[in-house]
Amino acid sequence: MQDSAHSSELVGLRPYHVVMKARHDVLIVGGGLVGASLAIALDRLGLDTALVEATPAGALPAVFDQRNLSFATATVNALTALGVMQKLSAPTGPIRRIQVSRRGDFGRVRLDAADYGREAFGQVVVARDFGMALEARLDELERFTRYRPARFVGIEDEADGMRTLRIADDGGERPIGAKLVVAADGTRSGLRAALGIGHDERDYGQTLFVARIRSERAPDGTAYERLGDDGPTALLPRGDRHFGVVHAVAREQADAVAALDDAAWLARLQDAIGWRVGRLLASGPRSVYPAIGAVARQTVAPRAVLVGNAAQTLHPIGAQGFNLGLRDALTLAETIESGIERNGAVDPGAEALLVAYAARRSEDRERTLAFADGLARLSANPAPLLRPLRSLGLLALDSVPSMQSGLVGGAMGFRGDVPRLCR
Repeated sequence: MQDSAHSSELVGLRPYHVVMKARHDVLIVGGGLVGASLAIALDRLGLDTALVEATPAGALPAVFDQRNLSFATATVNALTALGVMQKLSAPTGPIRRIQVSRRGDFGRVRLDAADYGREAFGQVVVARDFGMALEARLDELERFTRYRPARFVGIEDEADGMRTLRIADDGGERPIGAKLVVAADGTRSGLRAALGIGHDERDYGQTLFVARIRSERAPDGTAYERLGDDGPTALLPRGDRHFGVVHAVAREQADAVAALDDAAWLARLQDAIGWRVGRLLASGPRSVYPAIGAVARQTVAPRAVLVGNAAQTLHPIGAQGFNLGLRDALTLAETIESGIERNGAVDPGAEALLVAYAARRSEDRERTLAFADGLARLSANPAPLLRPLRSLGLLALDSVPSMQSGLVGGAMGFRGDVPRLCR
């Protein structure tokens, strides 16, 4: 790791009472998918950037587990430009076709990337492999400091063009100053709460089970989304000849499903997804997550900004969450870069810059939130009167080119003001 002389791993060796308050251009709280990606994007601008991470050196945050991440084309483009995709060690799974249907309704949506002159709509990446690739890329950054393991404790009001955060680690508490602080600390963001930014939460009443599945037929590039009364079941084509499965169950059934042995678990999945990939043969370990959405009522505050799940946590239907959060990070970096190009130097926490950032993000954020939330509510609603309407909607999406084009553009990450690296 090329930590600079003011990194926590060096400062921590000195008595705390003689350490001067560290100062940075940008201080990111949260070293997960979006926080780490933002640090990489900012390094290109020559800014002094720091990352506060709860996970110690040599370990990955819990989010980098065996779950399957569906990277839209815009995300693949950006992460390739940032040098991250090249560091993946496992093969990715191209999503060349998408099929969406709902149990009990007629009609389905079939999308083929070739119809739009594309090789694929995106790629399926295992979260752990992505975490290791990000780690390898972070090791190459030059003006970069990591405070780890450390946790956010509090934040002070703006003073002299800086915000001061207090972090705590094994040596106690210390202050750190920054022109801009970034909350990338997830759905239950402590920094968001400390900034006094409220949020609206939606509990979808579902629990999500994630696993790796082997079936009779190996993936051929088709991603399947099967909707049902309790939520969606998705099969994603991984690059290791397995499928990644996300299976939603009603919250009150979660304990019973978790207790199923592998044979009963596979039988449940077979019933949910049908025989689209033949018989399901084997399953890896299951991970469990609640389906809870959260939307911050604003995304900026004085010398502070929210990105990723701290700004908005989406239902996983449609696989929009990380893709949207990455576009937050890339737009922030690009807005700061535009200020540097105009002025030769920039204050990354200046009010005008943050106002411009929020304005750029509004359309993409609002449209993606509306899409994911609306689809989650509509698809899981068992009301008999909605079935013919849903069926007609599926038939229209499958047959009306203009409707398909809008759906495809959004699925590939091209909504609103798209960051340059995504293009």
